[in-house]
Amino acid sequence: MTATLIPATLAFRDDGMPFSPHYDDVYHGMSGAFTQAEDVFLRGNELPQRWQNRRVFTVVETGFGLGVNFLATWAAWRDDPARCERLHFVSVEKHPFSRDDLRAALGAVVGKDVGAGVDESGHSKALPLAQALVDAWPMLVPGVHRLEFEGGRVTLTLAFGDAIDLFPKLWMRADAIYLDGFAPAKNPELWSLPIFKALARIAGEGATFATWSSAGDVKRALEQCGFEYRKVAGTSGKWAMLVGRFAPRWRVRRHEPPLPLALRERHAVVVGAGLAGCALVERLAARGWKVTLVERNDAPAREASGNPAGVFHPLIARDDNSASRITRAGFLYARQRWAALEAAGHAPVRSNAGLLHLATDDESRAVAAALASSGRAPDAALRYPKEFVTPVSREEAESIAGVALAHGGWFYPLGGAIDPASLCRAQLDYATALPGAQVEMRFGVRIARIEREKNGDTASDWQLFDDAGQRVAQAGVVIFANAQDASRLAALDHAPTRIVRGQLTLVDASPLDGLRVPVIGEGYAVPLPQEVTLVGATYEVDDTGTDLRAAGHAENIERVAQMLPELAAVPAGAQRDGDRGEAPCDEHRVAQYAGRVAFRCVTSDRMPMLGQLGDEAAARRDAQRLAGAWPLDLPRAHGLYGAYAFGSRGLVWASLGAELIAAQLEGEPWPLEHELADHLDPARFLQRALRQRDV
Repeated sequence: MTATLIPATLAFRDDGMPFSPHYDDVYHGMSGAFTQAEDVFLRGNELPQRWQNRRVFTVVETGFGLGVNFLATWAAWRDDPARCERLHFVSVEKHPFSRDDLRAALGAVVGKDVGAGVDESGHSKALPLAQALVDAWPMLVPGVHRLEFEGGRVTLTLAFGDAIDLFPKLWMRADAIYLDGFAPAKNPELWSLPIFKALARIAGEGATFATWSSAGDVKRALEQCGFEYRKVAGTSGKWAMLVGRFAPRWRVRRHEPPLPLALRERHAVVVGAGLAGCALVERLAARGWKVTLVERNDAPAREASGNPAGVFHPLIARDDNSASRITRAGFLYARQRWAALEAAGHAPVRSNAGLLHLATDDESRAVAAALASSGRAPDAALRYPKEFVTPVSREEAESIAGVALAHGGWFYPLGGAIDPASLCRAQLDYATALPGAQVEMRFGVRIARIEREKNGDTASDWQLFDDAGQRVAQAGVVIFANAQDASRLAALDHAPTRIVRGQLTLVDASPLDGLRVPVIGEGYAVPLPQEVTLVGATYEVDDTGTDLRAAGHAENIERVAQMLPELAAVPAGAQRDGDRGEAPCDEHRVAQYAGRVAFRCVTSDRMPMLGQLGDEAAARRDAQRLAGAWPLDLPRAHGLYGAYAFGSRGLVWASLGAELIAAQLEGEPWPLEHELADHLDPARFLQRALRQRDV
């Protein structure tokens, strides 16, 4: 997969109707976009009646276009007093509009379409919804984007890319399907058999569909994939349209689409109050869950999350590999959640001037060269929007940084640094301030073991005990967000993690006082308040020492000085008017520096553990059959989940990981492609052991 995404071209016919030059077709019928959405898709799927009094209802659409179907569905949800608690709308779009073009197109459509409806004051009901959509519109990079409205009760999951490629990778249970897009004769791929097969894979029992097309190929593909249809009177000049439901006469899929976890009560215990745990509390509380947070320290963010600052940025790879795609999704989703915290008055402390990544080795220089050439090569893989990443020369980088640099590289305008502890506090404050919040926080409690209630109930609770053997919490769900201790506490043999010691160094009274943005490469430098620069960090595998070491300070300064040369001339404890001699950076020079030691938890493949844990005992009993298992085949530990082993990327992975786990618990659409979630699955190591006959 490449990082190329070609936006839609905004054009209008002479009559003012939005038109696609690429597909030579209009975006909606003559009756109007909102009238078509109401007559075909809402009425054809028996909405709003079918979502009434449901907790979660999911609509899937095959082509987002202008977003009118989403806006009409959102408006109908708002007007329905018996609406479902949470409405999910999932749509794929190969050629999304830019924000400005979407604003212009919707401005023309909403203002003229009488089908959009008006409120009591005579104003368009759809206009404020359209403005909210434009304001939340994601940048145009491939992958899945999660947008939230109505305090999270309406969620739009947009998948940017080719539907043929993306639909088989999405994981959800669809309740209603909008078959939309340009005419089959203009865009046959969107109406092809592979699309209908992918829809059959995610259609819930009794899922309905509707479409304005009654083409013969469409009817045959629907029947072949287990959908039954009937013709009804058409709209927008169409003689007939199709409506129907998923009603296969035979078993058509290996795995059923996801359902909510069976529980007596939606109550979860989260173990660990760092970045992972606090993000989980916020995401679960937003869905109305009762949450008990248990932390062995006396406050949140006391361990690695207590560092003075951490950097946040995407990951660029020339082949746009899985790690790059996951990190991009996490980065964009994290920024969205942080903006929501700020809007609610719970702002974490973070920078807003961007982040520089210097090209310090052969691989990063190759990435920088690919980024620099992408604007000249129309088929180049790394064609990202400038607001996502921009290549910079050394001189350009120095202009941004405000200090001398040894290399050029690339600039992330939306990257930066954040105080992790302030983020944890903001998430907990947000969660506890929600209406009806049921969040309990218990600090200074160390969990020694867990066990299942012995009552034979498949939905029975887990009990958590402290070192003294006292039961301290009980719930149907336990989520381990306690880093290195998680695999031990969950009694996992096939979840290899290692501890990595990281020592930070705080430098004051130096030429780096003028540093304006964080700089990363072989190490990192982050400007802090009061003219202090944070540099780091060491990477010492299996080292559990908590002492500050002069050798660690020397290593940090030497590594960062290769990127920011002025740092090499700074002796320990120097004052601004003192000697800045050129003595080599040795342990004696740096012994007086302040710093901090924290520990990262990493896996052998450097990807985090995010999702439901595998049931290793059940896997051992059925090891022969499971030798060729895929992740969905594996037995799972009912109610046990993990969110740990983030390494140095907790800031960009924690929010997305929490949303993924919340979606798994609720049976909601997943916030990223299934194949990417497989790379994060805590049971992936169990799967490998089964394939190697090592269980």
